[in-house]
Amino acid sequence: MTPPRRVTPLVPLALVLAAALTLAGCGGRATTHHKPGTTHQEATGSSGTLLSAKDEGGHRLRELPAADAPTVRAEARPDPEGGWNVHLTVERFRFTPESTGGAALPGRGHARLLVDGRETARLYGPWGYVPPGAHTLTVRLHADDHTAWAVAGAPVQTTVRLDGAPATPVPTSSRPADTGRTVTLTITGTTVSPPPSRIELKKGERLTLRVTSDRADTLHVHGYDRELPLSPGTPATLTLTADRTGLFEVETHESGLVLTQLVVR
Repeated sequence: MTPPRRVTPLVPLALVLAAALTLAGCGGRATTHHKPGTTHQEATGSSGTLLSAKDEGGHRLRELPAADAPTVRAEARPDPEGGWNVHLTVERFRFTPESTGGAALPGRGHARLLVDGRETARLYGPWGYVPPGAHTLTVRLHADDHTAWAVAGAPVQTTVRLDGAPATPVPTSSRPADTGRTVTLTITGTTVSPPPSRIELKKGERLTLRVTSDRADTLHVHGYDRELPLSPGTPATLTLTADRTGLFEVETHESGLVLTQLVVR
């Protein structure tokens, strides 16, 4: 007599589907959209200092010390069929399309192209294209949460001219070149805002310090022997030309606070 065959119970379909979903959740690819409950321009993450200032596109600036901030250079080459092929060279930065919309982490993000002052595209790699007819191209680096990386209150960016000849880089600045760079500092008690960092300058570059203090004091730029009286609640301005190379501290005499450091190369 043939013995009866053993029948293996069928696994309920619901359990199979649940297991598949669990595996997909654990090993699935990271989303490329910002997380629920966060805005388009500032998702999770607390890297750097989120400033109230915004760029032309309404993205808030995220301040980093100059020593930690990324840098970008751009080269534009004429395309045989018209327009320009753009190549970016970055330092302390990598393109992370897989985490766009996530937390703002130093050294990660994407670039945005502004053609004649208007944002036209994003780059998630070192190459891009600009159609014919453009005059200037600005490349700005953004974090994964779409905030713009910044140093000393200015976006991390570079600008090249597109004039029918090989493009040549112009100094990175969010302000007209003839006025140089302006850095705004606020002193409240023993707190300096933005937090003390290093301002990198090229020899011969002009710098304007605009300082507001909540108490009477004197600002002193070491190495340049420049001083500026500070009156409570009244903005004071000091402009100098960085004609000496080295590292120079900017501090207050009475409170002994270091406001920033100038690195002139």
